[in-house]
Amino acid sequence: MSAPYKNKKSRFHFEHWHFISIALALFDAVAVNASFYIALWMRYDCQFWDIPYFYIDILKFFAPVYAVVCVLVFWRCKMYNTIWRFAGMHELYLAIVATAITFVFHIAGTIALAHLAHVDTYAPRMPITYYSIGIALQFIFTMGARFSYRVLLSFRKADMARTKRVMVIGAGAAGQMIVRDLNSNNSRGGDRVYCIIDDNQNKWNRYMEGVPVVGGRNDIFTAVKNYQIEKIILAIPSASIEQKREILSICGETECELKQVSVLYQQMGQIVDSNSIRDVSIEDLLGRESIKINMEEVFSFIKGKTILVTGGGGSIGSELCRQIAAHEAKTLIIFDIYENNAYDIQLELKEKYPELDLVTLIGSVRDSRRLEYVFDRYRPQLVFHAAAHKHVPLMEDSPCESIKNNVLGTYKTAYAAVKYGCERFVLISTDKAVNPTNVMGASKRLCEMVVQSFDKKIKSAQTALIPSMSSHTESICGETDCATEFVAVRFGNVLGSNGSVVPIFKKQIEKGGPVTVTHPDIIRYFMTVPEAVSLVLQAGVYARGGEIFVLDMGSPVKIDSLARNLIKLSGLKPDVDIKIEYTGLRPGEKLYEEKLMAAEGLEKTANDLIYVGHPIDFDADGFLGRMNELREAAYSNDENIRELIMDMAPTYRPDGRDLPEAAEKNLVDSNAALAGV
Repeated sequence: MSAPYKNKKSRFHFEHWHFISIALALFDAVAVNASFYIALWMRYDCQFWDIPYFYIDILKFFAPVYAVVCVLVFWRCKMYNTIWRFAGMHELYLAIVATAITFVFHIAGTIALAHLAHVDTYAPRMPITYYSIGIALQFIFTMGARFSYRVLLSFRKADMARTKRVMVIGAGAAGQMIVRDLNSNNSRGGDRVYCIIDDNQNKWNRYMEGVPVVGGRNDIFTAVKNYQIEKIILAIPSASIEQKREILSICGETECELKQVSVLYQQMGQIVDSNSIRDVSIEDLLGRESIKINMEEVFSFIKGKTILVTGGGGSIGSELCRQIAAHEAKTLIIFDIYENNAYDIQLELKEKYPELDLVTLIGSVRDSRRLEYVFDRYRPQLVFHAAAHKHVPLMEDSPCESIKNNVLGTYKTAYAAVKYGCERFVLISTDKAVNPTNVMGASKRLCEMVVQSFDKKIKSAQTALIPSMSSHTESICGETDCATEFVAVRFGNVLGSNGSVVPIFKKQIEKGGPVTVTHPDIIRYFMTVPEAVSLVLQAGVYARGGEIFVLDMGSPVKIDSLARNLIKLSGLKPDVDIKIEYTGLRPGEKLYEEKLMAAEGLEKTANDLIYVGHPIDFDADGFLGRMNELREAAYSNDENIRELIMDMAPTYRPDGRDLPEAAEKNLVDSNAALAGV
């Protein structure tokens, strides 16, 4: 019984809107009568003393009655319990009806009072202008009080989403469209352009769409200060990456919010407006053009083939699967040990490419039997081997696991590829394989040597001499038609990949810092995930066997600068809002990475940003002969496995120790080698 009682009691509880309704009723009672008093005053040229006394008497007697009637009519027309901030045509219709009813009553009431008062026969009623002006004022006053809340609310919202003062860089066609869109009445963002920057001196001190062009890039700081700029929009979609990097570097020092016009709008011939503005990302500051891929070559290379991607759930592997699926592969096999990642990419591809023959398999590249089953059943024609342990400090603590997964996993996958007639095998390598100082880099160098050794054996028709590494696996046939082409693709750090420094920095920034950098002078080469995958696919097209493909990744980036730019792009100040801490180099970490050993040589390909390095000469028979020794050391968790790795990969130099004399001959500055191409 208590619950209904509480509900009944709460029905009569005064809410906030009840007080507003009472206030509106009191206002209406005054406003409806004030409207007709003002109308009478205006009828007599705003001269109060010229108004006949009997008109004043009629209004004096009629005002209380009219106030009560108006409030009742308004209440009946729901004008006191309407949510006026959302009022529309229905509410306006009710207001007109209520006004019409009260107007009729006012006319009838005043005429009746005039006759009852036995006024002169020549003045039986109020003046016509009194009625017309009075009812108009009544409607304006009563509705104005209600709709003024919406006006005040719009002003409040405008104040909350305060208009930002914008600078546009670029007085070209894109800049003009941005200025026109932002400064027009139809602009949805509320921002307004106050000045324009352009390096063309012929445009200085002139106006575009009514906005002054105040100077070139050297005047950005001055213009930001003079015009109190809060947001900068780079509107030069045709600018090179290097030009954008220089301009954005200047803008990054201004503490302004940075935006830019997407280059896709220019390429696709679309109209540039506020919808084409996007955030400036860290990729825009890499300082080189994005890699350009001949997609027709890639399409013909992939179309109609059965393709296996090991590590298909990882950052690189999943992007490989996306791009392969988009090029009409006959069958795509996702192979990964981690089921969650594999499941995610499987769902994504099934939804986007329902016609694709997609196979998702869980398994480890360490497992020879599992690999034999996959290759025997599906007979993949192309293999992209992305499965690997990549975390440098963790592999320093677990060197044997790095060898088991990276080296032996690559060996077993490559062995199965040769045995079952795979056409091409593409190894995903890293620039850390060049003169490695850590186990992870050394393991990837050994992976490169594995595929190069296989390539030598195939070209010399000695595939039967390749050790199987497993007692349960049959040897490869010795026929000369074993023609798998092996290639390695080497690139730097991938922005946004699992374990990449950029996601780590972003998480640290979201938490308020500090952002941890190992060393103020540490530098790395960077590329995006799509670029890395495009390189892998293009390398698969170019492969003839034994090559190591290298991307021209432009200038290396200081990790410290990368961290500071990420903080600025978040609208914060480094060392003020977000502190940067230097933690020291981690075990096996180098201050800089190299692209390749000069002894590998460099040649251009059809793509100006892709180079090919040729294999360093080494004893393939001796290397393959020691693989069982390496396997035994890894599976017995030998603590001295680093010594064995050094013997097999002479360029490996853990803890900065000196290299053997034979290996030292191969170490020439890689940047000098690139400069000589």
